Amino acid sequence: MKSKVIVDPSFRRMDEIFSAADLRRLHDLADVVWGKDERMPLPDFLRALPEAEAVVCADWRYGDVLEQAPKLKAIMTVSGAFPLELDYEACYERRIRVLSAAPGFARQVAEFSLGLAIASAREIVRHDRLMRRGEELYLWAGNADTFMLYDQPAGIIGYGSIGRELHRLLQPFGMSLSVYDPWLGDGYLRRQGLRPLSLEALLSTARFIFVLAVPSSENRAMITRDLLELIQEKAVFVLASRAHVVDFEALTELVRAGRFKLATDVFPQEPLAPDHPIRRAEGAILSAHRAGSVAQGMVELGEMVVDDLEAVIQGLPPRRLQLAEPELSRRYVSNRAKAPEES
Repeated sequence: MKSKVIVDPSFRRMDEIFSAADLRRLHDLADVVWGKDERMPLPDFLRALPEAEAVVCADWRYGDVLEQAPKLKAIMTVSGAFPLELDYEACYERRIRVLSAAPGFARQVAEFSLGLAIASAREIVRHDRLMRRGEELYLWAGNADTFMLYDQPAGIIGYGSIGRELHRLLQPFGMSLSVYDPWLGDGYLRRQGLRPLSLEALLSTARFIFVLAVPSSENRAMITRDLLELIQEKAVFVLASRAHVVDFEALTELVRAGRFKLATDVFPQEPLAPDHPIRRAEGAILSAHRAGSVAQGMVELGEMVVDDLEAVIQGLPPRRLQLAEPELSRRYVSNRAKAPEES
């Protein structure tokens, strides 16, 4: 008899995260309950929960119901974050693994971050605009303020799955790489070929700064105005995780003043207000939260889910998704920016 698995991925679509092959694997592996794009009604969820060995969801919106799940072995989220409204202590006590598909976004966001850095340093977007207006600058004149990534000092703020993937992509450029990540030990970072630095030291010495930290209860606006003012003139500040970690008002003011370059894929509120001053910053490249939504990459989430479901059902440890760790689970906060009317 197959294991029962509740699959309720909304707000994501089934065909967004599961390829046809992985969807077949999923149904061959388990008796799938629901498996639709729409949200699963709570009464239907509660009826299925007592027999479920795993729940695949975008977030935990079902309440305090773990006592009704005697067979549950895993909760797998496909949103890219760990769920907030979940009793982690109860999960640890009941040996329920809480897993996130966040690593499935690593290649997408790392590649995009590299692209933003190159586009910013070489002023690709600005000179495209000039050429469309018939104001192009050729050869040397068009490179007065540009520079390359090669052999430059770079800093990564947050060395999680995206940071590790970006590290791999940056290696051919011969960059001197520093990292600030208070959730990792200095010895571990040094063994990855990285130089651990304080936030102040990293911001003041790096020519390229990649902000990839996950939002936590401890890092809201941790990159303050005072810290932003340490950044070298004409440096490149790439913001690809969440605006949660930076004083975005101060960031906007400094970039508009020409202190350094900005390339950002995230904003404090999304959609971004039409009159937000960052839209008028000449030294900024703006992207509408597109780094992690490539169809080619999104199906990796489903592949990871099915791979780890197979392991969990067989009584083996999952290897592909990210496991919520007791030392960190209390520190998670929402990583989705909300428009004012949603708050």
